Amino acid sequence: MGADIKNLRLRIKSVDSTLHLTKAMGLVASSKIRRANEGMENGLEYMSAVSNMMDMLSNSAECQKSPFMQSKDGSRIRLIVIAGDRGLCGGYNANIFRMVRDFPDAEIIPIGKRAAEHYSGEFVSSEKYSCRQGYDLAVELCRDFEEDKYDSLGIISTKYISVMTQEATLSWVLPFEKKNKKTNNTVLFEPDESEILKTAVIEYVSGVIMACVRESFACEVAARRMAMDNAGKNAKQMIDDLTLSYNRARQGAITQEITEIVAGSGG
Repeated sequence: MGADIKNLRLRIKSVDSTLHLTKAMGLVASSKIRRANEGMENGLEYMSAVSNMMDMLSNSAECQKSPFMQSKDGSRIRLIVIAGDRGLCGGYNANIFRMVRDFPDAEIIPIGKRAAEHYSGEFVSSEKYSCRQGYDLAVELCRDFEEDKYDSLGIISTKYISVMTQEATLSWVLPFEKKNKKTNNTVLFEPDESEILKTAVIEYVSGVIMACVRESFACEVAARRMAMDNAGKNAKQMIDDLTLSYNRARQGAITQEITEIVAGSGG
């Protein structure tokens, strides 16, 4: 009986320590949510602007001849895989890796510590990913695509639906596919559309990369907060159950001691 009471006391102490940890991590995640959401909104706004510019350029007959506008029949795929730098965020990272399995022959470019570890790549932080890093990667990707080193470029990231819901998604970036049917045909490009496209396509790819990274980080923070909230609730329930078992065991031990004392005095 004494051993049971001691074990229950140790388990309560252990779960209580876990509860303090989940609370701390939940508070850290909550403190990052506002900044992460602002970054996500700015990234999506910029991506929308460069996508509109690409839509307008795609109306040009000269631009339509560009390799960036031409679909390829090959199966050489490059995938930018965006995961988190840390765990303890529910299924956030696992959902990304599960989607990548559909492309076993793809060349992976990981962003985020978990993605780098999973695919044996160079560690590039998803939380601290900079615009310069995104632009440099876009320059390399556009150059390789123009040189026919691969056939299509996609980004597997996480789409933010709400604080409680995020889902893994695949976005195809190259070759460019016109998304908006209605565009402003009165825009004049100088010196000409084909020259502007050489610069615009890099800005477009860079903008999409940064938007996906920022949105994925906002999803990671939201997922971690929800995971820590759920873990905290479970820990509290465990403490309540263990405390009840502890009190019952302690009461049983006290009752047994009293019975032994009464029995001994009666003898």
